[in-house]
Amino acid sequence: MLGRRGNPEQRRDGPTPGGAAALRAIVLSAGQGKRLLPLTAEVPKCLLAVDGERRVLELQLETLARCGVSRVSVVSGFGVAKVEAFLARHPTPGLGVDLVYNPFYSVSDNLATCWVARDAMDGDFLLLNGDTLFEPAVLRRLLASRPAPITVTIDHKDRYDDDDMKVSLDGEGRLRAIGKRLEPGIVDGESIGVLCFRATGGRRFRAAVEEAMRGPEALRSWYLSVVNSLAREGVVATASVRGMWWREIDSREDLEEVRTSLAGGDAALARAATR
Repeated sequence: MLGRRGNPEQRRDGPTPGGAAALRAIVLSAGQGKRLLPLTAEVPKCLLAVDGERRVLELQLETLARCGVSRVSVVSGFGVAKVEAFLARHPTPGLGVDLVYNPFYSVSDNLATCWVARDAMDGDFLLLNGDTLFEPAVLRRLLASRPAPITVTIDHKDRYDDDDMKVSLDGEGRLRAIGKRLEPGIVDGESIGVLCFRATGGRRFRAAVEEAMRGPEALRSWYLSVVNSLAREGVVATASVRGMWWREIDSREDLEEVRTSLAGGDAALARAATR
């Protein structure tokens, strides 16, 4: 999935307005990435090289550190030993990283991945899908948005496909619904897989995740189904990053597009976005 092209600022950032230095981030990287087989037969998607030898996870951590985030919990499952070894060999300056293991990765979707990381949901924090790359301006926009318990980062385009995590908004930009199967007539954008939790938002989300994990469909559920339920309480805002650079790597085509962006035609844009 592709984000729109923009013009990222080409400077190294200090702490981001909105309190990024006090934030921690949780990166959900437990999956194998089966749609990328055979590339992910032995290597998890988060460790695929996208910029020379630089990996997806490496770029994510560098971007978080560049924006002033100081602590990250990486949730791993498939290939956890490789992820652990990679993190030990490639520390990110200024960033403390701990590894959380999801033993249910092969039989569950990402609701369970959130559940195993629930102890990290303390205070304000960011939640990232492990296959989303984005420029620092995306995170700055999210953190500078009007404070809300939960904020979902969204983008907009002319047409949405079945894989897009579509969103419906009210007249003030609050989330009304989120999911892949929303009726086309109510779709206002798509989630890019980056969320911010502030004040009571983290506690609400953690409690809702814990409750959802007791249900019969828990292992087949996505964490955004919990966000969809919380949206009915009016506590979920959105932050639009229209025109900014981001990419989600779901398929071989997505991977090749990211590599091409970083190596060639979009080099100035993409390298500014990840360095």
